[in-house]
Amino acid sequence: MTVQRNRFLTDMLSTLFDRSDRLRGKSDARDIQDLCRALLSTEGVISGQALAATIFDRYRSLSDAEKHAFFTFLNEELDIDAHTLATLATTYAKDQTQEAFVALSKAAEPGRQELLRRLNQPMGATAGIVAMRVDLLRILKDNPQLARTDHDFAHLLRSWFNRGFLVLKAINWDTPARILDKIVTYEAVHQINDLDDLRRRLYPPDRRCFAFFHPAMPDEPLIFVEVALTKAIPGSVTKLLSEGRTPLEAEDAKVAVFYSISNCQKGLSGISFGNQLIKQVVAELSLAFPQLQDFVTLSPIPGLNRWLATQTDDPEHGHVATAILEKHAAPKDVRAMAARYLMLAKRDDGMPLDPVARFHLGNGAEIYNIHADADTSANGIAQSSGAMVNYLYDLSRTQRRHEDYALKSVIAAAKPAHAISTATLSAKPKETSS
Repeated sequence: MTVQRNRFLTDMLSTLFDRSDRLRGKSDARDIQDLCRALLSTEGVISGQALAATIFDRYRSLSDAEKHAFFTFLNEELDIDAHTLATLATTYAKDQTQEAFVALSKAAEPGRQELLRRLNQPMGATAGIVAMRVDLLRILKDNPQLARTDHDFAHLLRSWFNRGFLVLKAINWDTPARILDKIVTYEAVHQINDLDDLRRRLYPPDRRCFAFFHPAMPDEPLIFVEVALTKAIPGSVTKLLSEGRTPLEAEDAKVAVFYSISNCQKGLSGISFGNQLIKQVVAELSLAFPQLQDFVTLSPIPGLNRWLATQTDDPEHGHVATAILEKHAAPKDVRAMAARYLMLAKRDDGMPLDPVARFHLGNGAEIYNIHADADTSANGIAQSSGAMVNYLYDLSRTQRRHEDYALKSVIAAAKPAHAISTATLSAKPKETSS
């Protein structure tokens, strides 16, 4: 009984102090910049949580112009002092004492990093900082000088959201509705149309979904993957998601197909979770279903039609590119041109032009097979004329392929993909004389 009374008293006092802090914050007349200076001062050490909560409240009420001014304040006033840093670096180079090292380290860190750490105190603060970065990324498009502030946001978020803090959870039909609603909202590859569509992706025995969560944002998925268990490697997401298909018993499956991977938090852009997610999901599925033989994707080719539009004047395949864009090409030509795009179209840095290819090849997968008429949705036709690709994850070779890709820009491709890329294209139609 004594323990219960003490706990009750502690909870009551905590509530009262929290309420007092909130009331004091609402009556604080200082602007957001002065509040930030206070948080970085001795005042912040004493009442940091209340100050941080007040800053978040104040930030949420800012207009776009005021948010721009706030990020400019972080960028300019809370930047490093380059002259002081140079002097301290010279001192440390001459005399590597502990005192000189500490002084150099402190000067080398922008004040905005310490501000963000001190902001990350009240309940919901981590989500608040992620939301701040959404605004920053939007404003950054027209204000490239803010890139160094974004660098510091990303630096801290990358450490706060490292793999050691992430929790993998299975998403199923019994998952709380508040999370299922977000799965529907965040689905970025194949739109979920209604509850029946969601049920078809989560409820049957041959369907799985997994998501990463962070303890500071327990109701917000960071990234999720939808998985189909099949007997063979599929070549059509339209058939894979068909309403009329007959579900397969999971124990009879031979292939695990990752057919949709969606990043959920714009504020975590540039912080990669996909590699670790796929690896852990493969481990989970291998343990649950040891009969599985292949782990593949059925992936979109989002840049294909944009690339085809640049190829219509090519003397070798321009006529085929035109035919695909005009929707009257033979399926074999769609597959061949998609394979050429994935394997040959490069950015200036030597990496593949296609963003999904960069993601999977960077994770150590290989291009396995290409399919025409695989995604007949409006989006699938618009971005890739219906073509899709399988990337194969051979767990015994992913590390080597990852290294070859990262160090040498090697694009790994299986024999079926190579054969498709070198297939003879349909002949150019003969021009009729007038």
